[in-house]
Amino acid sequence: MTNNVNVLAPFGPRIAKLKIPKNLINKINKEIDKIVDNQNLSKRFDYSKELVGQVSQELQLPKAFINKYLKNFLHKATQSYIKKSTNKKIKKFNIKNVWVVRQFENEYNPIHYHDGHISGVGYLKVPKSLNEDKRTHKHNLKTHGTIDFIHGSRNFLNKSIYNHMPKVGDMILFPNYLMHTAYPFQSGDERRSFSFNATIDEKIANVFKHE
Repeated sequence: MTNNVNVLAPFGPRIAKLKIPKNLINKINKEIDKIVDNQNLSKRFDYSKELVGQVSQELQLPKAFINKYLKNFLHKATQSYIKKSTNKKIKKFNIKNVWVVRQFENEYNPIHYHDGHISGVGYLKVPKSLNEDKRTHKHNLKTHGTIDFIHGSRNFLNKSIYNHMPKVGDMILFPNYLMHTAYPFQSGDERRSFSFNATIDEKIANVFKHE
């Protein structure tokens, strides 16, 4: 599955796009539903104080779940991403955190960046009417519920924004410093995604470090 990683360079920093296996999507959604349905678990795994999202709920995934179901997949995907971007093989992969964002109508995530070296976002639920506007009844709007990655300034032969319309199973990997934002939408359904931050070999990530 991770052999299908497609590395893009729409602007300076390279990003990668790949697909999440359906069985893994189901496992993550089932775990989150279990937490959401339990008030004590929802309180225990609440992660909203650590994040900037203006959304209904942000929850950490349990470490045991991450180690059992997610770590190997994220490791291989990141390894392929770095190999195709730099022709170097990472030996270290340490997950700093993994959390799920539950976004509903009119909620959004402001422009921000992450910590660690490598970050990623994967989509678990996407409303069918994500890019529709209830007020104007317009369809296929370019930003409703989408994610923008932002770098540099717009100029001749240089784009500063890369926009992605999410679909269930989509996953994007990117360097931690790459700024991004998730736009609001007007569907009553949930837009659910998970994000992670990880560190890799310092000698690969830190281009200013002397050997």
